[in-house]
Amino acid sequence: MSQPALRRFYRQVTVAELPDGFAIELDGKVLRSPAKNDLHLPSRALAEAIAAEWAAQGEKIQPSTMPLMQLAATAIDRVAPDRARIVAEIAGYAGTDLVCYRAAEPPALAARQIQLWDPLIDWLRRRYDVSLAVTSGIVAIPQPSATLQTLTRVVEGYDDFALAALANLVSVSGSLVIALALADGEIVPEEAAHAAQIDELFQAERWGEDAEAVERRVAQIGDLVAAKRFLDLLRLG
Repeated sequence: MSQPALRRFYRQVTVAELPDGFAIELDGKVLRSPAKNDLHLPSRALAEAIAAEWAAQGEKIQPSTMPLMQLAATAIDRVAPDRARIVAEIAGYAGTDLVCYRAAEPPALAARQIQLWDPLIDWLRRRYDVSLAVTSGIVAIPQPSATLQTLTRVVEGYDDFALAALANLVSVSGSLVIALALADGEIVPEEAAHAAQIDELFQAERWGEDAEAVERRVAQIGDLVAAKRFLDLLRLG
């Protein structure tokens, strides 16, 4: 059963500067994470955006309308204490990345995968000097160990906050390649969603749309937009 929505208990939302970052205050009381950890944010831009999410709440607080707050809390409560496992989990996607497994039939779908996915693999090679093997079918193929090691180092280079956003991008898209391209600004969220949803979109064109599938795809785009915005706000400082 879902928990009842919490009634709004504050009037004013402000951002406070701290020696180690920024905090959000609700009626002068410092906001803490759901796990009761200090919610210290590294970027004023991010703190102000999260404060705006809190300020926009109505009579009842709806966490689903605060994706930036959710990502920040994830970084503090889940990523920071379990960083090594999360890095390994994210980097592990490279071993069986979505964009490496192509359809043999029908030819139209195979051609579309080539059109959308090959440029991403080419970008990854230029950006990180790595190569990925591509195959038709679902039987797993090994990827070069040097590629996997390099991409693990790339993921390790993300700080806890950026790692929380990257984890969301990977989970939503099902691809480390798509996630890294979006995080790096090579593609925009709508392009990332299209690349991730290519098989489903192709089937919808042939057999018609399903309302639940459309709703799911729209939600995926929303998640990608939120995670990319989170990364952009981190970089603004």
